[in-house]
Amino acid sequence: MAQSHKFQDLEETGDVLVSFINSSQPVKLIQVKEAHQALFDKHMETKRLVTQILKDVSQAEEAAGQGLLDLEEEKNRREEELQTLEDQLRKSSAKSQMTDSELQFLQRELESLRVDEHELDVLRSEVDEDTTEIIPSAVFVSQVYYLITKIKWEYETPPNVLKGVHYGPDLATPINMDKCSLSPCDVSDQLWSFVSTEW
Repeated sequence: MAQSHKFQDLEETGDVLVSFINSSQPVKLIQVKEAHQALFDKHMETKRLVTQILKDVSQAEEAAGQGLLDLEEEKNRREEELQTLEDQLRKSSAKSQMTDSELQFLQRELESLRVDEHELDVLRSEVDEDTTEIIPSAVFVSQVYYLITKIKWEYETPPNVLKGVHYGPDLATPINMDKCSLSPCDVSDQLWSFVSTEW
């Protein structure tokens, strides 16, 4: 019974569809189909545009994220450079202070050297004056001694050594005496023994 009702409903629905199709105009169906196709095409175009927009937004977000990472990395690098520069500045300041104190020390040393140089110039001028008076007379005295004794002395010897050559009439005799091993009297006697008594 329920089966026959279903079949009857189906038959009625079919009749309705047939009568609808028979009553419908083919032109109107074509227009509906074209409108439906246009709507579908518009939907697909919109979907394509939305997909492209979402893709572009995703790429823009990725680029912005990478840009932020790059900026953060650059910021960290700049902060490290700044820290390095600050450290160098501190070291340079400390070094500058040391250099200033060293410079002051060197200036004091230079001033002291200038004073010493001035004193040396004064002493040099005094020695020059004495030398112009004493050396000629010393040269004269040594020449007189040589003429009398005929002994030519070597002056570049240790203080305790007397060294030279006596030029006698026939023979040149070397002199080499250690004053530490001889008494002053013995030294004097030996030297006078070279001097000729013939005037």
